[in-house]
Amino acid sequence: MPVRSAQAVWEGTLKEGRGVMKLGSGAFEGPFSFNTRFGETPGTNPDELIGAAQAGCFSMFLSALLTNNGTPPSRVSTSAKVHLGEGPTIHTIELATEAVVPGLDEAKFLELAENAKQNCPVSKALAGPEIKLSARLL
Repeated sequence: MPVRSAQAVWEGTLKEGRGVMKLGSGAFEGPFSFNTRFGETPGTNPDELIGAAQAGCFSMFLSALLTNNGTPPSRVSTSAKVHLGEGPTIHTIELATEAVVPGLDEAKFLELAENAKQNCPVSKALAGPEIKLSARLL
């Protein structure tokens, strides 16, 4: 299996400093700072990237489960809200997913969505925070 990479460079103190994060593939590079993480300044932050990784991994894993069930999806869309609290600690990740899956009933969809939440590789890597899920079959 491939090994993926990313890099971050931080210059300065925690509150006054700034940094740049980039993906090894070159698909993303973005600035981050204390205020992009703990305030409302535009820019990215590690928590936002964790949310993107969680949403992407969950969507792919759910798609695989649906396909293996004999009900391949035409679309799976997932958003993630990453809650950063005191400490600082990521204490909750809320996933909201909607999927278009012809021929699938709601109960089976919810079962497979829960399986994806528990078993996608990013969920396993992030086993510390509670990961909440809201799923809708369209």
